[in-house]
This record gives sequence, structure tokens and C-alpha cells, in this order.
Amino acid sequence: MADFPFGAVGFDLDGTLIESHRDLGTAVNHALALGGFAHVPIDHASDLIGGGAKIMLAKALDMQGGVAEDEFRRLYKAMLAYYGENYAVHTRPYPGALEALDELAWRGVRIGVVTNKFEEFARGILDTLGLLDRFDCVIGGDSLGKGPDGAYLAKPAPDPILRLRESCGGGRIVYVGDSSYDMRAARAAGVPVVAACYGYCDKSPDELGADATIDSFAELIPVLEALG
Repeated sequence: MADFPFGAVGFDLDGTLIESHRDLGTAVNHALALGGFAHVPIDHASDLIGGGAKIMLAKALDMQGGVAEDEFRRLYKAMLAYYGENYAVHTRPYPGALEALDELAWRGVRIGVVTNKFEEFARGILDTLGLLDRFDCVIGGDSLGKGPDGAYLAKPAPDPILRLRESCGGGRIVYVGDSSYDMRAARAAGVPVVAACYGYCDKSPDELGADATIDSFAELIPVLEALG
């Protein structure tokens, strides 16, 4: 609909569109077991999420003393291999997510995903859940390659969100995420940002400093209208 204030809405994936901590936590625990470390309680795995799988594993290992770089690479590769075969065992969309996506589509809004998860995994999960065709673009942590420093151009860098705007035809966009990585990326891109406070937030709502907050998907459309 022409009166909607945004031409496109971008979403983070883990902790925003999908509840995925059980599958992520199981993959982390697989790597920890290979290294001789204690498991992370699955219910607390959400505390590690944010910044991508590598940071998640690093946090879990650092809690137990850490490992040398070559051992970390071995465990990280094992974690990715396991996750690539088990990324949608327990993972599901958050309640109300499908209805919100349908409402945005009905209003003529283009929809994209920007995640620090590898694009292959993100697309695979969305496809398994029957959601992939709902999105105009899926931008993963590795989609834009690496910058001059050798690191992937992923959040909190603004590049993925700027690519989202380009892929969705330009115009005014808004981004929805649950972590400080999301907030920083949106701010750097000059894009309004909504904090999904039901997700795996690494800071309090006040500390995240979003333009608006939601506690469920039922609040999203009214909040976007008000924000616009």
C-alpha cells in the first residue's frame, strides 16, 4: 500500500525471525566435546549468540580458558560441518513472524534478511522452513566477501544493510534486529532500526538504543507505521 512509510524492511535472522538457539547450542557443544570441554547448557546458548558462529564458539571456549589458534580453527570447522547438517532440527519462526511477513507483502513492502550467518546456511534454513521465497534478498556474513583487513564485511559494518537497500530497489528502509551488532550496523548505514526485545539481546533495550522496540511480532506493523 502506498501509505506505508518504508519501501523495504530488513530482518536479522537468529533471535529476530527464527528461534534457533537449540540448534546453534548443539553445534557449539559438538565442537566443545571434540576439544575436551564441558557442554554449554542449551538454555543458556542464547547468551552466546550475536556476531556469527565464530564469535559464538570463541565465547564458549573463552569461558573455559580458551584454546590455541590452530585448535580453534579445527573446532570451528567441526562446528560448521555439524551445523550444516543439523541447522533446522529445532529451529522455528517466532510466533507471529509469518503473519507479519504476509502483512508486509500485502502492503507491497519488499523484504530481506541480513545475517552474520553464512549465506548458504541462512538460505538452507529458510528453505527448509518454507520461507525462502518470501524474501527479495538474503545477505549472509560471507555474501560481500572480505575487506582490506581480511575480515568478512558483516555486521556491525554497514555494508550488508546498504546492499539490502540496493537489492530491494533503493528508497526508504528500516532494519529489525536483536543485538548490538544490528544496532551498530543500522546506525552506520543511516537506517532506522527496531530492536526485537524478545530475541537474544546482548544488551538491555535502553542500552541497545534503537529507534523503537517490539516485544512480539504482533507489534511490528503498528511500530513501523508510527516510526515512519
